[in-house]
Parts: sequence; C-alpha cells; structure tokens
Amino acid sequence: MSLAANPSLAAVAAPPIAEAQGWIEGRSFPPEKPLVDVCQAVPGYAPPDALIAHMAEALKQPATHRYTDIQGLPDLRAALAADISGVYGQADRAVVTAENVMITAGCNQAYCLATAGLAKAGDEIILPLPYYFNYQMWLDMTGVTARHVRFRPEAGGLPDLVEIRDTVNAKTRALVLISPNNPTGSVYPPEFLQAALDLCKEAGIALILDETYRDFMPHDEAPHSLFRTHFWESNLIHLYSFSKVFCLTGHRVGAIVGDPKLLEEIGKSMDCVAICAPRIGQIAAKHGLEALGDWRHGNTGLMRDRLAALTEAFARNDLGYEVVSAGAYFAYLKHPHRGRKATDVAKRLADRQNLLALPGSMFGPGQEDFLRVAFANVEAAKMPEVAARLAADAADRAW
Repeated sequence: MSLAANPSLAAVAAPPIAEAQGWIEGRSFPPEKPLVDVCQAVPGYAPPDALIAHMAEALKQPATHRYTDIQGLPDLRAALAADISGVYGQADRAVVTAENVMITAGCNQAYCLATAGLAKAGDEIILPLPYYFNYQMWLDMTGVTARHVRFRPEAGGLPDLVEIRDTVNAKTRALVLISPNNPTGSVYPPEFLQAALDLCKEAGIALILDETYRDFMPHDEAPHSLFRTHFWESNLIHLYSFSKVFCLTGHRVGAIVGDPKLLEEIGKSMDCVAICAPRIGQIAAKHGLEALGDWRHGNTGLMRDRLAALTEAFARNDLGYEVVSAGAYFAYLKHPHRGRKATDVAKRLADRQNLLALPGSMFGPGQEDFLRVAFANVEAAKMPEVAARLAADAADRAW
C-alpha cells in the first residue's frame, strides 16, 4: 500500500512537456524525415565558448561551491538592475536598484515565490487564457483560485482589460501577464501594459509581469515604460530569466524585481525551498550581462530571422493551419481539424509527420482548436519543412 499524496497535489495534471515527450519515447526517426521538436522552449544552440570558459574557471574557486546570500549575489543584482534601467529607463537615471532585485532558481521559481508572497489559500489571481501551464499548476497546488479571462484570437491573443477589471473582487491579489507571451508569442503593446498597471493600481492589486522572452523582441524599442512610473514599486512585480538569453536552462537562474520590503518577505520562502539560486548559474548570468552584449544582441537577431522565416514559410496557401499570433519564441496555430481534440491532433503530427508540438488544451479550457509551436528551436532554413509537414497533415483527412 502506497502513501496517499496531498490531495491538492494529486489533483494537478502531470507535467505537460514530459507527457508530450512520452509520445515519441522509444521511437527512431529516418534521416529523410527526422524528428522536428517544437515542443519545449529551449535554445537550439550552446552557450558561447567564452561563457563556458568563465564558468570552468569559476569552478576552481572554493567560494563557487558555497551558498550565496538568500537574495543572490550582490554584484549580479546590481548588474541586472543596471541592465533593466538601461533597457526600460533612461541612461542617466537608475529606475531599478540592486535592492529591487532578488535572484531565483529560474523564472518558474520566481513566479512561485512571488505568488506565495502575495496570496494565501482562498485568494484569487487572474490568469488570462491561454495560460502557461506551470503557473496554473502552482496555484492549484497552493489552494489559490485562478480566475481566467477569455482568449481573443481575433485580437492576436491580447486580453480584454475591461473583462479583467470586471473579474477583480475582494479576494483578488494579482493579475499575471506574460509578454512576449507563452504560449501565443503575442507581444503586448506598451500602452496596453501601462493601462494594465494603472488598472492594478486602481484596484489595489499587483501586476505580475513575466518577461522571460524580452531579449527576443521583434523590435529594438523598449518593451514598455512601466519602471518610469513613479508608483511602480507599489504594484509591479517583474519576473525575468537568464535561461534563454544565455543558454543556462540547466543552471536555473532567474529574478524577481519589486518592492524591497516584499522581497524581504519572499526571502523567507526562498530560504526554506532552496536557500539560494545555484551560485554557478549566478556567476554565469553576471558574466553574460557584463561581457556578452554583442553575443546577446546577435541572438536577438537570430530569433528575428527565425520568426521572419516562419512567417514566410507559413504564408503558403495550402498550409491549412492558421497563425493566430507569433513572436519571440512561439507561434500559436489554429488547426484545421474542427471537432478533433488538440491532443489527438498533436499526437497525429508526432506519429505521421515526426513533428512534436504541444496541444492548446495544455494551456487551459477552450483551447482545443490550437497548437503551440516553439519555433525558436528550429533553424530558419528548416521552417519550410515545418510548414510542409503541417500542410501534409492538413491535407490528410484520414483518421
């Protein structure tokens, strides 16, 4: 007889990425039609040699193998504050300081710690559809109710602020937005984000803004000017990840940016869960911010090229799949098999086309007509092949 799990944990669905990867477990793929994996958002290239060498040298130092401060290495916190001030603020004025920064073991942990710092069981957090599945899973585990607002494919995935305002009630603690979005790839306009922050200010709740993919924006303009808003510390909690930009997914390093007083409270959770983020990842992130600006900018251009290649390849008349939105790392597609479950469509693509994508149903209710494609994993030259496999699936009506 096995021990009974916490019912709140047992009721949560299994991790979606692992489930999808199980569809191809044990399979081999012919060289003429290899697997194209657009399932998980991971960089399709290695860290630069200079970063690997820096990490290797750091491993020789005894301090590398010890804890850091709970809130992270002071030099990394200062470096990220300076980076944010440069990207979002003004070159001659710091809009964020090291005291506003807490380093975490990836952005997933940043979200978990931030929401735990705001909401208790029975409280509510607004999570627009389609949501990033881990964010829903965490709220379910902790007894916090996720209140959804509807998906608007006709608006490129942009949520309705009026609906969000109408969803706020006495139990609401925060609104969560991701831009560029996961799963849709949609990039939220600066004026929308400012209106969202103003709404949260008026309602007395937090805006949790996840910008994991902000280094892969399709333009060079600042994503928004929220950090220049005089009250930003009162209502904005910003989440960031070094994992994608510096190819450090396995080293787990992200950040929360917010009110120092709130970060001090959140630090209690960090101390219990992990004590601190892994030091080697923090060392790598600091070096990346300070010494890899050109390489970082080059990867921004690389992702723009991949997005342009996808847009061109998916413009074919016989694609059968409709591109609802695309940007940064992801494209959200409406499949042509009306009435079929998204999981069945995704499994069929894996079985017949050797193309592994995620079904929209993994991202919330009402998403059966959609699939997520993590196109950042695919070289630009291979985008026509992805389009060809989708077109072949659309033309195959036999189930």
